[in-house]
Amino acid sequence: MQVPVFPPDEALRVQTLRELLILDTPLELRFDNLTHAAVAFFRVQIAIVSLIDADRQWFKSACGLDMKETPRDISFCGHAILQDEVFVVEDALLDERFFDNPLVTGRPRIRFYAGAPLKASNGLNLGTLCLIDPSPRKLQGFEIEMLSDMARLVVQELERPEPGAEAVG
Repeated sequence: MQVPVFPPDEALRVQTLRELLILDTPLELRFDNLTHAAVAFFRVQIAIVSLIDADRQWFKSACGLDMKETPRDISFCGHAILQDEVFVVEDALLDERFFDNPLVTGRPRIRFYAGAPLKASNGLNLGTLCLIDPSPRKLQGFEIEMLSDMARLVVQELERPEPGAEAVG
């Protein structure tokens, strides 16, 4: 397993994430609706809104998975935030970065992974909307576009004030 690589703006990225005050908050239907829609549309077993903190990936919503977080050093999403395009691993067993990853060799037995970065309004990638399946697969061009579009919806929800919160001013 490779040592994680961090974006050059890592300190600002983590600060931006923490300023959203979203980490370790309860489940919210507005995010769960998006992960449920992703599972149905892409026909995968798992869809996650994953936020990459300093040393963990924390799941704001996870459809098809009962974990709330995993260490960042074994995360696929930690790789996905290093680029602006959708990051796809068609078969993790054939990928030298992931073949021995505990998330591949053990539960949830990841074979296919696709993660669209969650790009904040300041341009920093805070996490991903990701798809996971225990079977290898490929994404069509329109599916990559749809995953990117859905990730933008997640960001709109992340940056929107909590429903019912009053503006202070």
